[in-house]
Formats: sequence, C-alpha cells, structure tokens
Amino acid sequence: MKKLIKFLSWPTACGILAAIIVLQTFPSLKPQNTTNVTLPQTTSATNSYAPAVQRAAPAVVNIYTSKTIQQKLPPFFNDPLFRHFLNRNNLQQRERVERSLGSGVIMSAQGFVLTNHHVISEADEILVLLHDGREALAKVIGSDPESDLAVLKIDLPDLHIISIGDPSQAMVGDVVLAIGNPYGFGQTVTQGIISATGRYGLKLNTYENFIQTDAAINPGNSGGALIDAHGQLLGINTAIYSKTGGSQGIGLATPSDLAINIMSDIIEYGQVIRGWLGVEVQAVSNAIAQANQLSSNNGVFITGLAINGPAYKAGLRKGDIIDRINGQTVGDGHAGMNFIAATRPGEKVAIEIIRQGKRFNVNVQVGSRAQ
Repeated sequence: MKKLIKFLSWPTACGILAAIIVLQTFPSLKPQNTTNVTLPQTTSATNSYAPAVQRAAPAVVNIYTSKTIQQKLPPFFNDPLFRHFLNRNNLQQRERVERSLGSGVIMSAQGFVLTNHHVISEADEILVLLHDGREALAKVIGSDPESDLAVLKIDLPDLHIISIGDPSQAMVGDVVLAIGNPYGFGQTVTQGIISATGRYGLKLNTYENFIQTDAAINPGNSGGALIDAHGQLLGINTAIYSKTGGSQGIGLATPSDLAINIMSDIIEYGQVIRGWLGVEVQAVSNAIAQANQLSSNNGVFITGLAINGPAYKAGLRKGDIIDRINGQTVGDGHAGMNFIAATRPGEKVAIEIIRQGKRFNVNVQVGSRAQ
C-alpha cells in the first residue's frame, strides 16, 4: 500500500503543478463566482415619459360649458290663435340646458387659457377645473373661428404655466403626448408620434397648418395640449379625422407658435390682426404652366382683385401669376396665404409675378383683412 501511494503521489503533484501553471497563464479559464455578480439593470424610467407629464399636466385644465337652448315649438304653435292662447295663459316656451366638455392650457400667470373656439362657442357658463382640484368660472377674452382658437381668463393664484416648445423643429417620428379630458373621464395622457407636419386643405378652418399625430385624441381632448417628450407644448389639440366619432389614429393640433400669436392679438386687440392683399387666386394648372412656359406648377393664378385693395394699388392684375413672396416660393398658395396673414398691416412685401411669360418684382404694402 505504501508503495502504491508513493507511486501515485509523484504524478498527482505534477498534475496539480501543471493545472496551477495553466490557470495562471489563462485566467479566463478560472470558474466564475456568480453569487456576487452585479448584472446590468434596466429601469422603466429609461423608457418613461412620466417626467414630461409631471412637467406639463398641471397646466392642462378640464373645461365644462353649458348653454340654454329654447326648444322649438311644433309648427302649428305659430298660428295666431295658438300664440294668443299661449300668451293669454302665460305659457312659456320650454328650455333645456346643453352641456359639453373640452380641455385647455394655462399659458400665463395672469390666468390666460388657450382652448378651441368650438369648445366654448355660445356657452352661457364656462367652468374650468384645474389639475390640483381647484375650479373657477372663466371669462371669454376673445375667439377666432378662422383658426378655431379661443382665449379664456381665470382668476386664481399660483397657476402652473406650460413650457413652450418649438413646432418648427418638430420632425415626423418624434414622440408626442396628448393631454386632455376625453369623454369626461378626467385628465388622460396618450402617446404617439408626429405623423406629419404642415397639414392643410382639410377645410376644417380658414387657416390650416396642422401637426398630425396618431396619439389618441377623442371628444373632450379639444383644446388640450400636445407636448414633446420633454413636456413642452407643441400644439393645441383641435380636431380628429374619424368615421366613428372616436380616435382612428389621425389627430390634428394647431402649432403652439401660431396659437400664441393668435392669443397675443386677442388679448391686445380683442381680435386677430391678419394681413391682406386683396386677391382671389387659384393654383396654377398644367395648362396655365405650359402657357407661361413654367417648369413647375408653383405659384397662384390671380382670378380677381379687390378694387383699391393693396395688390390692385401696387399694379397687380388679373391673370398675373404670383411666384414668390419675399423670395419664398408660394407653392399652391397655402404657404403664401399664411405668410401674408401673419404679416402686419402696413408692412411691405416683395412679390415676384409672371405676366405673359415675363417676370416682374412688385412691392406691395399689406392691408388689413376685414373681420
């Protein structure tokens, strides 16, 4: 037995020594102790928009309106005999109260709130409910049906004001959040992306330049906030395209920069001040483009002018094609119309026109569009 142990001890010692040499030479072969290994941690905060919501939500309000509507009497009640009977017996025409709801955004410490015109139109009473539970009756400062925007004012202290973003930097694919009061559920946040910018021609408003989003917007969201991933206001949720009345992935918001300009005018002047050229135009057709040897359909064809209007006084004539305004192409006219509307009356703009194949530059002093 002793001989066997003596015989095995030498090879065993050599094997242990060889193993030590190998492990020192190749440390990656050492067994890992997994009991104290710290694995990379992922937290939901990485993909959470909670900070953005916490920043913006207190500035978004719920709006409740009511108006009294007189119910129509049956046609035969218009007969003089029945009218005499009603008056003689002091019977009053029946009335009912119609209620609706929407949303709004607190824009200043003075209590100015932006919402949609259609939310508060013809309302007898407007109640604003804040995120913190406070409520106040609102006063209508002014309204602009052509952009579907309105300005309210509430008298409360310590208001949370929305942070303003830059819609001109918004890109298709950016994450956005819609905050509002859909169906009266109370303040609700939905998430999506910007689907398109500069949407127009939908015949919803006179002046259209919508941000399109697939964030769910439903009845009651109107007037609420469309914010970016940092909680900054990009737009006022205004409309949806839907065949069912609910969200189908096409929501439209008025850009915040446009909304703020309109709000400023309403507060200062009681109405929106828009520039005016006094022209009626149509998009340049293929036939018109070919007749004037144009390489594209850019521009608008003047079909009529207001007598003694700004364009008429500057020498523009029916049949002229407006190609550029202040060096910028006018496209099918939408961009040019919005540019002129945003120009203050009295300012001059450089208009490049095409008349019978020749180009001319004309300076026009912008007038004021009648309300």
